[in-house]
Amino acid sequence: MHRAGCAPARRQPAGAGVNARGHKIPESVLVVIHTPALDVLLIERADKPGYWQSVTGSKDRIDEPLADTCVREVAEETGIVIGSPAVPASALRDWDLANVYEIYPVWRHRYAPGVTHNTEHVFGLTVPVGTAVTLNPREHLRHQWLPYREAADRCFSPSNAEAILHLPRLGAAAGFDR
Repeated sequence: MHRAGCAPARRQPAGAGVNARGHKIPESVLVVIHTPALDVLLIERADKPGYWQSVTGSKDRIDEPLADTCVREVAEETGIVIGSPAVPASALRDWDLANVYEIYPVWRHRYAPGVTHNTEHVFGLTVPVGTAVTLNPREHLRHQWLPYREAADRCFSPSNAEAILHLPRLGAAAGFDR
């Protein structure tokens, strides 16, 4: 899945996703967090109230494994700990999808000169119904669990919505009950 002009970069805590020269790394993850029944967690951006999305975030280091980026970003943004008894590491799946999109001009100053595109790798994370969510209030205002089609409709980012719509196929491939 390659898509142009989609999800904008999110506000980063100081130093996060920034290389040694002080520029954001133009490689990130999108993590679709869902229950076995395909209810999807969406979080509302603090810097853009009314904009709902899945967990996203840039690599902290160019050599950071993508799964490590997912673990870090999910914990920072939702308080969900991948690798805990409730959410084992095997619950995180690389969907082997990538969105390539143009970085909005308003955020290009965060990247090295000449960088205009970001590559976003898509993952799915299955969590039990009732999983507690603790938001980082600097980044997100509210959260909600929605059936996957409603979640896709609520996302402001077309690439995020498209990823969520892959959930029934990719979830079935992972072998969990719907």
